Amino acid sequence: MRGLFLLLAAGTVFAADWPTFRGVNSSGISPDKDLIDDFGPDKGVIWKTELPPGHSSPVLVGGRIYLTGHEQKRLYTFALERATGKIIWRREAPRPREEELHKANTPTSATAASDGRNVFVFFPDYGIISYGSDGEERWKLALGPFNNPMGQSSTPVLAGSTVLLPLDQESGSYFLALDKETGKTKWRVDRPDFTRGFSTPVLWKAPSGRTHVLLAGSYRLVAYDLETGKEEWFVRGLTWQLKPTPVMDEERIYVLGWAGEADPGQQENIPGFDEVAAKIDANKDGKFQKSEFDDPKMQKRFKDLDMDNDGVLDRRDWGLYQAKRSVVNGVNAFRLGGKGDMTGKSEVWKYEKSLPNVPSPLLYQGVLYLLKEGGIMTSLDAKTGKVLKQARLSGAPGLYFASPIAADGKLYTISEEGKMALIKAGGEWEIQKIIDLGDGVHATPAIVDGRIYVRTHHALYCFGKQ
Repeated sequence: MRGLFLLLAAGTVFAADWPTFRGVNSSGISPDKDLIDDFGPDKGVIWKTELPPGHSSPVLVGGRIYLTGHEQKRLYTFALERATGKIIWRREAPRPREEELHKANTPTSATAASDGRNVFVFFPDYGIISYGSDGEERWKLALGPFNNPMGQSSTPVLAGSTVLLPLDQESGSYFLALDKETGKTKWRVDRPDFTRGFSTPVLWKAPSGRTHVLLAGSYRLVAYDLETGKEEWFVRGLTWQLKPTPVMDEERIYVLGWAGEADPGQQENIPGFDEVAAKIDANKDGKFQKSEFDDPKMQKRFKDLDMDNDGVLDRRDWGLYQAKRSVVNGVNAFRLGGKGDMTGKSEVWKYEKSLPNVPSPLLYQGVLYLLKEGGIMTSLDAKTGKVLKQARLSGAPGLYFASPIAADGKLYTISEEGKMALIKAGGEWEIQKIIDLGDGVHATPAIVDGRIYVRTHHALYCFGKQ
C-alpha cells in the first residue's frame, strides 16, 4: 500500500521499526512471522521494565524504545534499550499547568514519534519537545492552554522533514506543521469549524506525486497538502467527535467515529439561529443567555453548548449544536482523492451499528475489523461493508482503549483489564487464546523483531521466543 510506505522516507527508519502510533502510517500491521503464542507475565518474557503510569504506546526505532509517563505530577520521556529494556535516559518536561482530563485520560496519553535519530513528544500541559538519541533537548515549543474537556492527547506524526500535530478543541482548533530540525512553524491552518478531536493524521501520496495529510475531525475528513497546508479536498458526513485513527488501502480510506447522542434515531431537527433569536433574544444582542431559555433541557445543555466558555451562546455555538444533533455515527469508506468538496462523490459505503468508541479500526487482508466495548468484534468486507461476523470475545469482556493490531495471520486485542486475545484473522475470525496479563492496559501494543511489546499500567513487557 502506497500510504504505508511514506513514513519510511522520514529518516533512519528500518523495515523492522514501529515509528509512531500503531506503526508505519498508523496501520497496526506488522510483517513479522513465527511469533510466540504462549506467553504471559511469568512466561515468554524476554524482559520486563517497570515504568510510571502513562497511556502512550511504545515506539521502536533503531535500538531504542520511546514512551512517556508521569510520576508525582512530573512529566517524563523515557528512552529504553530495545534489546534489554534498560532505561537509557529519562527527561523531565516543563509543566506550567494541569489541563482538564477525562477520568480515563492521563497527562501522558499522546504517543511519541521518532525518525531514527530524534524523538518528538507532546505534553498538553506544556507543548511539544524534541530530544536527540542521547536525550539532549534539541528544541521545544510551548503550546496551549487547550479548551478540551476530555484532555488533549494528539499524537505527533513525522513526514519527511515535517512534524505534524493536530490540535482540535472546543474553540481555537488548528493544525500545526513544524520543521523537525528547528521546531519552527512551516504552516498553521486554523480549523474553526472543528471541535474536540483525537485522531492521528495519516499520509497518502496523490496521483500528482504530492503527499496529502488526511485528518479526520468533527464532521469532516480533510486532505491537506504536506508542503503548504493547503486544503486539497474534503468529505463531510462524520460524527461530531473523532477518536479513532483512519486506515487505508490503495483506493479507499476507512474512517470510524462514534460520539454520544449520535446513533441512528437520536437526531434532532434544531431550528436556525435567527429563528430562535426572534423568539428568545430579548435584548437583541445576537447572543443567547442561559436565562433566556425556558426549556429545562436547554438549561441543562447550556454549558456543553457554550464551546468557548464565555457564558453565552453565539452563532458559532448554535451552528455547532445544529450540526451535532444532525450527524449519525458510523464507519465510512471513502474513495481517496479529488478536489474541493467530494461529499456525495467519494462515499462507497457506511456501517452504523456496534461501533467502538476509542479503538481504531484495523484493515488486514481485505477485512475491516471493529472492536467495541464489551469485547464485541465485527468483521466487515472492506469492499462492500457487508458484515461477515459479529461476536463477543469470550473471556475478554470489559472496556477497550487499545487498538487491535495484526501480524502473521493473527489479530491481537487487549482489554483495559489486561485480557489479550490472539485471534485467527479472517471474515469468520476465531479466538485462539486469551492471555491474562494481570495488569490494566490502555496503550496499543507493538510487534517488531519477532517480539510483542505490551505496555501495562505499571510496566513494559517484551514477549518472544528465547
